[in-house]
Amino acid sequence: MLLLTIAGVSVVMDLYKMRVKNSWILCSLLAGAVTCFWQKGFAGLTRFIPGILMPLAVLGWMFYFRMLGPGDIKVFCALGGIMGPVKILWCIWFSFLCGAGISLAILLCGGGIRQRMAYLAAYLMEYLQTGSHKPYYRRESTPENIHFTVPIFMSVMLYTGGLY
Repeated sequence: MLLLTIAGVSVVMDLYKMRVKNSWILCSLLAGAVTCFWQKGFAGLTRFIPGILMPLAVLGWMFYFRMLGPGDIKVFCALGGIMGPVKILWCIWFSFLCGAGISLAILLCGGGIRQRMAYLAAYLMEYLQTGSHKPYYRRESTPENIHFTVPIFMSVMLYTGGLY
């Protein structure tokens, strides 16, 4: 239930405020640490720390290129502390699958596949030519800029439902 609460509140914050507040992340991390300690003592905390660090190690490059927001990575860290380093990798995997499904539906319904592929190609060419990076996403509100907390929540639902 704690995982669904963390992910669910993060979705609501992201949709209404366009960000996940750091105070919520800190509260989630604290609740996760207390839960892990309560369930398994100090052994729970030895799983908690690597679970927090795993999303940073795996997704840090996506933040560097501004393909994933800092709030999304922090939500993964809070979830990873509770789930552990192995399960959070599965959570990340299923989040990206859910996100791909949402993105594909948006592209198919909106008819913007060619424009997005051209944008990706231009982005990669500029990076290869100049070596400098700029945010991949467009700042304006476009349909392809999805709130990634939604696929994270979907992945947590799959986890709590017993899929992985």
